[in-house]
Amino acid sequence: MRALGQSVLFFGIFALTSLTPLGSSLLCAPVTLAGESRNFEQDGRDGLNGHDGRTGRNGQDQTVFTNGSAVTLDLSGQNGADGEDGENAQRPRCRRQPNQPDRNLQAADGGNGGNGGNGGNGGDGGAVTVYYTNPNDLKQIAVRSLGGLGGRAGRGGYGTAGCNCDRRRWEVKVCKGTPGSPDYHCNSRQYTCQDGRNGYNGRDGQEGRPGKLGTLSLVPQAQQLAPENPTLSVAIPELANRELALSKNRWETRSGATGLLAPDSVIANEYREFIERLDGSFRLVWNETRSLSDFAGQTATIQLNDDKRVQVTFPQDLWVQGSESQQGNQTTFTITNAIQEKEATQLKVAEFFGKSTTLNLAVVDLAGKSDLLTTQFRLKYRAAASRERFGSSDFRTRYEDDIPTHLVTRDHNRFALAVGKLPINGEYIAPGTQVELELVATRSLGDRSTEQTIRWQGEIKP
Repeated sequence: MRALGQSVLFFGIFALTSLTPLGSSLLCAPVTLAGESRNFEQDGRDGLNGHDGRTGRNGQDQTVFTNGSAVTLDLSGQNGADGEDGENAQRPRCRRQPNQPDRNLQAADGGNGGNGGNGGNGGDGGAVTVYYTNPNDLKQIAVRSLGGLGGRAGRGGYGTAGCNCDRRRWEVKVCKGTPGSPDYHCNSRQYTCQDGRNGYNGRDGQEGRPGKLGTLSLVPQAQQLAPENPTLSVAIPELANRELALSKNRWETRSGATGLLAPDSVIANEYREFIERLDGSFRLVWNETRSLSDFAGQTATIQLNDDKRVQVTFPQDLWVQGSESQQGNQTTFTITNAIQEKEATQLKVAEFFGKSTTLNLAVVDLAGKSDLLTTQFRLKYRAAASRERFGSSDFRTRYEDDIPTHLVTRDHNRFALAVGKLPINGEYIAPGTQVELELVATRSLGDRSTEQTIRWQGEIKP
C-alpha cells in the first residue's frame, strides 16, 4: 500500500510538470514551489485564564438612636479576593523533522500563556444613620467604616517556544521518461521548513479597586423618618380627576463627620443632615378637546422638588401646552393643547402651480394640527438651464434658504409658499422648467420641535 501511495504521488507530480518544454538545458533545473505548508507534530496547548477574584461584601448599614450610652460599630467592607494566575502553556511536541518530503513544512507552534484574573474590588464601608436630640451624645458613637482592600491581580502564565526545523531547505528530484531516451528529463523542486511561532506570555490582571469609606447621616430628632414618595410614574389616562400626594426628606451636605463622632472614628468626611420634611400634591386639569384615552400607553413623571413645587414631565413624543399654578402645597397643571409628535410631521405637497412670479407650492397638513403649531419652511430649489432630464449635470441649486414669513400664507391646514417671489432668476421659474424641490418644515409647540423633509420633482406647467 505504501508503494501504491508513492506511485500516485509521483503521477501527480508528473502531471504538474508535463507542460515544461523538453531539452537538455532543463535537465535537473531547480523549481521552487510556493505551495501550502503542512504542519508536523502537535502545537503547544494554550494555558487557561485565571479566574477573577470575588468582590468584597459591603459593610452593613446601621441605624442608631442615641440615649447617651456608648456605641461601637464596625461597618467595614470586606477585602476583595486575589485574582488567579494564568496557567502556563504546554510545550509542543518537537520530534524529528520528516526527511525531505515533497511538500513545505511548518514546525509546531508554542502555546500561549493564560491571562491572569483581575483582583476583586473591595467592599464599601456601611452607612450609619444617627437619630439624636443632644449633640453631645454623638461623641459616644464610635464608627469604623473602612472600605475593603482590593484583591491582587493574577499574573499571566508563560508561553512556550515553538519547534525549530532541523533542515530549512531541501530539493526533491523528479524525473519523467525512460533513462537514456530523448524524452527523459528531470526537475529539482525546492521545499522549505518554517520554525514554529513562539507562544505569548499571558497578560497580568488588573488590581482590584479599594472600597469607599462609609457615610454618616444625622437626623436631629427622636422619631424615625416616615417613608418618602418623591416621584411617581402615572399612566396619562389615570391622571384625570385625581390628586396625587408626594413627599420627600430634604438634606444638606456638610463636612467634618469625624469631628462629630467619638475619637478614632473612620468614616467619610462629608455627611448629610436632615433639614425638613416636604409634602406636596399634584392635580391635572385637562382642558384639551380630545380624550385622555388618546394617550393610552404613555406615562407622565411627577416629582416633588426641594422648592416644594411639583414638576410634571411628559414623554418626548407627547407635546403639551398649558399653564401651572401653585396654591399652598398643591401644584395644578392645566393642559389646553396636546398632540403626538408624529402628528407634526404629516405635511404633503398638494400642488405646484402658477408660473414665473405667480409660482406657488401648496402644502397640506394631513393631521390637521396647523392651528396649534408654529411652522417654518426652508427650501432648496434646483433647476436646469435647459429642459434636461432629472439628475443631469445641468441641474444646479438656484435657491437655498429660509422662506420669509411674508411669503407664506395659511388657510387652516393648507400652506401656500410664494416660490415665484423668491430671489430666483426668471429663467428657472419659467414654464417647462424641470425642477427638484427639497422642503424642510420645522414645526413647534412650546419648547418641543421637530423637522420634516419633503422632496418633490416635476415640471412647471405652461
